[in-house]
Amino acid sequence: MSSNVEQDIDIMYGLKTVLSRIEIAVSKRSKDLPQIVPTLIAVSKIKPASLIIQAYEAGQRHFGENYVNELSEKANDPQILELCKDIKWHFIGHLQTNKINKLLQSPKLYIVETVDSAKLADNLNKQWEKFRQGDERLRVMVQVNTSAEEAKNGIEPSETSTLVKHVLENCPNLNLKGLMTIGQYDYDVSLGPNPDFLLLAKCREEVCQNLNLDINDVELSMGMSADYEHAIELGATSVRVGSTIFGARPLKK
Repeated sequence: MSSNVEQDIDIMYGLKTVLSRIEIAVSKRSKDLPQIVPTLIAVSKIKPASLIIQAYEAGQRHFGENYVNELSEKANDPQILELCKDIKWHFIGHLQTNKINKLLQSPKLYIVETVDSAKLADNLNKQWEKFRQGDERLRVMVQVNTSAEEAKNGIEPSETSTLVKHVLENCPNLNLKGLMTIGQYDYDVSLGPNPDFLLLAKCREEVCQNLNLDINDVELSMGMSADYEHAIELGATSVRVGSTIFGARPLKK
């Protein structure tokens, strides 16, 4: 990417805009929902280290990546290691078993948001012992396929409690933080609340009821650049925003 393109992107302005919109969305959120301040995850996929450093210097700490190789490369980037000591990497893509070690070796890996099977949970649980610092458990989220689309990963909504229970009872090295969904793209909000977001919130209620968990301890990662405000109004505790901060990504060839 040429430096001219980078200069055209005002990261500070993008971040400020998103954070102020998050605040407005929080003020519209139902008082019945957990009153958790939502975390902004800046999705930096295919963006250069220089823009990540700019966002970090503007106060952003949580960054999301979809591909293990890219997260690993950025997490090990000498400049990022030197200048972004408190960076927190979220893995938000599909995780293949053969990439687990590479992911877990990445410095400052904060959470894996895409656990979609007991097998993957077991593998992460087993491998984390090699890489963890001290007694810190690996934060994870269970990914739910709320839109029933073949192309999307995640477990069936009806299986959410079963997988959460498996993580809690059989994976002592994992720290379950909540549920995540991608949901369908370009949902038209004029048709009413996004059913994918409502369904993830419903999955959380069922999980908390079935397993006797405190709803305030179970986060919801949902919403992206196009719909993060709507997601927050429906209970999102973290949103994944890329293009609004970093500028549009080039279209796939």
